[in-house]
Amino acid sequence: MSPILHKQSDLILQRLMSLHPKIIDLSLGRVLALLEKLGDPQNYLPPVVHVAGTNAKGSVIAYMRAALEAEGYGVHVHISPHLVRFNERIRLNGELISEAALSELLEGCEKINTDDPITFFEITTCAALVAFASEPADVVLLETGLGGRLDATNVIRQPAVTVLTPISLDHQQFLGDTITQIAREKAGILKRGTPCVVAKQPGEAMQSIIATAQDLGVALYRQDEDWSVHQAGKELIYQNPRGCTAHPLPNLVGPHQINNAGIALAALDRLAACKTSLVARQTGLSSAQWPGRMQRIVKGPLLDLLPYGWEIWIDGGHNEAAAQAIVGQAQVWRVDAPRKPLYGIFGMLNSKQPKAFLKPLKAHIANMSCIVIPGEENALKPEALLTAAQCIEIPATICRSVEHAVAEQVILSPNPARILICGSLHLAGTVLANHQ
Repeated sequence: MSPILHKQSDLILQRLMSLHPKIIDLSLGRVLALLEKLGDPQNYLPPVVHVAGTNAKGSVIAYMRAALEAEGYGVHVHISPHLVRFNERIRLNGELISEAALSELLEGCEKINTDDPITFFEITTCAALVAFASEPADVVLLETGLGGRLDATNVIRQPAVTVLTPISLDHQQFLGDTITQIAREKAGILKRGTPCVVAKQPGEAMQSIIATAQDLGVALYRQDEDWSVHQAGKELIYQNPRGCTAHPLPNLVGPHQINNAGIALAALDRLAACKTSLVARQTGLSSAQWPGRMQRIVKGPLLDLLPYGWEIWIDGGHNEAAAQAIVGQAQVWRVDAPRKPLYGIFGMLNSKQPKAFLKPLKAHIANMSCIVIPGEENALKPEALLTAAQCIEIPATICRSVEHAVAEQVILSPNPARILICGSLHLAGTVLANHQ
């Protein structure tokens, strides 16, 4: 996320950061108390699709939004974190919330909350729910922030659909040390009487989800049991109980997006309140946008530093599962251009596990430039990233900035190469803010 202060809303957001001593403090008590003061907006929303999981939440929501809007529905969207501007977190009927509306909304929540302790994510989630209740729409796509059971978004009594994307190890300090524990927390969004779409999961995660669903009497709609997806040539083939349908390949880059698109189609299957035609679904898959996730930089000063034929890509993934997704795309690149090496520029928050992220990349990264995330006080130092890379035998150096890293990598390769900026959405957001 960019550290640059833009307008009035940035100053308000800075104040909201000081209302609680912790950035993350999982609880529903503070959220429910503020929502009650705000008139319980969560009880006056259009049908809600509530999405939790470790990876793919944003991509799934991007596909769903594109398909629903192609059908003509009004769609509210909540995502987190943002890349460049906070406005990205709140989308009202297809448009990012305006600066004026955001400032008014945040100030209103701040005033009603007074100085009561509440985390930044909690109070801004309350603000989003107020916005969604204030403007008519056909559906709300609601992404969790962290976990599920105690996530600030888990205040919807009866969502239309819940979705569990792939679950893996991440945020262990908050959710538990095992896949079973993390899955139990994510499955906390399940509600009695609401169907749940479940992506393919590790065995222990699926067992935990099934146990939660049985306790609540929730009907699961499971990948490879009730629906499936695969690529066949230049098409995506989706199968559900009604049969097979062919779609264009997803607009988002990477082999993992086949699976993500399938999850979105399955969620649309279960969204009875907003039916979508095959044409709308096909349009959604082929037009979805999701910045910062395997995104090619096509303009800006970073490209000016590169000779002809070089490429720069950005991916904000920060855990082992995200690294595996990068590996999938790296393998595609290797087939397409076997002589074009892949170099990395790596920054990461101190709450993440750099070795776990880097290990899958060992065979694919020719050299890794380790940097500190600009303006981020919780960033790992480049020395720690260098040590992690060296431990798994990835050639690595320390660079003082993204620009320095790009220049150094040009020196390393006499021929055109690809550069991947990776390890953090915060780093991705900073690059997009400053270099496009």
